[in-house]
Parts: sequence; C-alpha cells; structure tokens
Amino acid sequence: MEAKKKVWSAVFLIQIIYTGYFLLTKLAFDFGMNTFIFVFYRQAVATLFLAPFAFFFERKVAPPLSLSIVLKIFMLSLLGITMSLEFNGVALMETTASLGAATSNTLPVITFFLAVLFRMEKVKLRTSPGIMKVGGIVLCIVGVVVIAFYDGPLLKLISHPMNLHKAHGGFHSNKESWIKGVFLMLLSNFGWALWMILQGIVLRSYPSKLLLTAQQCFFSTIQSLIVAIIFSRDPSEWKLGFNFRLLSVLYSGVVVSGVTYYLQSWVIEKKGPVFLATTTPLILVFTMILSVAVLGEVLSLGRLLGAILLVGGLYFVLWGKMKEEKRALGEILPIGDAEKANGQEPKQQNSQDKVLASPNVAITTTV
Repeated sequence: MEAKKKVWSAVFLIQIIYTGYFLLTKLAFDFGMNTFIFVFYRQAVATLFLAPFAFFFERKVAPPLSLSIVLKIFMLSLLGITMSLEFNGVALMETTASLGAATSNTLPVITFFLAVLFRMEKVKLRTSPGIMKVGGIVLCIVGVVVIAFYDGPLLKLISHPMNLHKAHGGFHSNKESWIKGVFLMLLSNFGWALWMILQGIVLRSYPSKLLLTAQQCFFSTIQSLIVAIIFSRDPSEWKLGFNFRLLSVLYSGVVVSGVTYYLQSWVIEKKGPVFLATTTPLILVFTMILSVAVLGEVLSLGRLLGAILLVGGLYFVLWGKMKEEKRALGEILPIGDAEKANGQEPKQQNSQDKVLASPNVAITTTV
C-alpha cells in the first residue's frame, strides 16, 4: 500500500509540474518574452543542470562515442527537441495553456501511429484491440478538427478581473491565428513522438540514458541559439530580469527537464509506460482549472468537446494496447505449463531478454 501511494504521489507531481510549465510559459510569452530566446535559455539551463549528474553517474560505464553516434544524437536533437520546442512555443503564443495541455493527450496516439508506419507495431483490424486502436486515432483526429474549427458558446465559469488570454490565442484574436496555433501544436507533438521512437533506436547503440539526454540538451542549445539569433536580433529581448521570464526559464530547464526525467523513469520502472500514459489527462484537468482561475481564460463548448475527444482517443488506443498485451500473455503462458507437464523447468528470461521480447516497452524521458 505504501509503495502504491509513492507511485501515485510521483504521478501527481509529474502532472502538476507539466501544468506549471504550460501556465508559466504562457505567462512569460504574454509578458513579452520571445519564444525562440526562451527555447535557447531553457535548453542551456537544462544542459548545465543535467551535465554534472550525467558525468558523475555514467562517465565510467558509457560506451565510446563514434562519429556516427554523434551525428545520430545531433539529428535526434534537431528533429525531436529543437524543432518540437520551437513549434510549441509559437503555438502557445497563438493559443492558450489549456490547448497545450489538451493536445498533450495526442502524444501516445501519434507515437503509436508512427510506430505502425515504422513497422514497430502491428494493427490487426479483425480483432477488437486493433479496432479500438484505429478508433482512438480517428477520435483524436476528430478532436483536433473540433478544437481548430468549432468554438460554440462560451463557458464563463468565473468572473476574472484580468483576462490575460486576450492578447494571444483568446477569442478576441483572429481565427486564422488560432488554427495555425492548433496545427503547430500538433506538429510539435509529431516531433516529440518521432523523438521517442528514434531515441529507442539510438539507445541500442548508446544505452547511457542520462548522458544521451545531456548531450541532446547540449546540441539543442546550440541549434536553438542559431534559430534565436536569426529571428531575434534585438538585444533588449535577451534580457531576463527577476520576473516571469527568468522563473519560466529556470522552471522549464531544471524542474521540467531535470526532476520529471527522474520521476518518469521511476514510475515507468515501477508500473510501466502504459500506466504513466493513462494519467496524462490529469495535466488537462489541472491546467484548465488554473487557466480559468489564474489566467482568466474563457473556455468554449467546442474546445471542451474537442479536449474530451482527445482524451477518449488516448484511452481507446491504450485500452486496445492493454487487451493486446493480455492476449499475447495468454498465448505465452501455456508454453511454461507445457514444460512443467513434461517435467522440465520453465526457462527464465533475464531482464535484457524481457525488454527485447516486448514491443510495448517505451523509453520515455523529458527534455
């Protein structure tokens, strides 16, 4: 019971940290921080925070770095981290914190979709798990369309003295900006999903997860610096000061990239990646409540319905995946029973064999 409480405490802490990320980042952008500069500062702080831990814990056990591995890490950082964060920043400028939290539910679904395209996953359309997976993807697509194109009546839950969302992504901005923000957020999630799949491939040749993460942060810092210099040449935009800008950078770099990296790895080790994915909607719930109370965000019926469809799509995919795992387990168990019937000891798999045999093991880290 005590171990179960610890797992759930870690899960809630992870989701609260992500809620704080969406809110603080949105506040920083609303108060004028340049999105490209924010990404650079965030990755620089994350690199400075993670590098000493990576060096201390994995320096002696890490495999040697070849040129091909360095190039893979560089491209992994560019496609999966830098581009994803840049798209996410611009999208958050054009929309709201609640949208960022809502679209985070598409990440497991997009990851599964890409895994099918890369032939890392199979979909059996004639089975109920396969139908549920496809149904989940369809629900997510419908949810995104509803959020992007349908507003519906406004849901003014509370009266707020400062409607901070007016400046960016609220109902007073034009529809074109909102639609652009929605699809940029979706594109950002495609980048994250691609990153998770490609990272699993890179980890086969370079299994030091902490050093790999620190190196990705380092390369992403250089890449985002180049992007920031190209798009932000005003020196005054680079000043942080003791305000929301500095707080959001430190929070994103240290707490999001550092603390959640450890917490997610620990939860996945204890309960598996599917369990962690099922708790993703908590980010949406927490963010919606605080966005309305703190940022004065006004929700609409269309966006609320779209968010519900996204959550439904997530659970359909996860439900299908869990049923598929149970069926696979049911097919494997009789082998052990047959060995016992023949007077043989069932073969024990070592931990490495288990990981390699399971196509559903996901390595999830947060950068």
